[in-house]
Amino acid sequence: MVKNNIEIDVKVKCLEEHKTQADIAKIVGTPASYVNKLIRRDEGVVNNTFVKMLEALGYDIELHYVKKEE
Repeated sequence: MVKNNIEIDVKVKCLEEHKTQADIAKIVGTPASYVNKLIRRDEGVVNNTFVKMLEALGYDIELHYVKKEE
């Protein structure tokens, strides 16, 4: 199981960086609707098969975010 709520995580990071999801979409060169769809669906960011593999090995997944040093 993925422990993070990726939708909330992305929204918080956007607020911290004073950017919208549309801003992020423009930066990465994809439609804003795709960014929204990606973070809202269950198998968007972390592949469901990968999650099942780690669960079979007895693990949950917890994403940890580290700010890049510029």
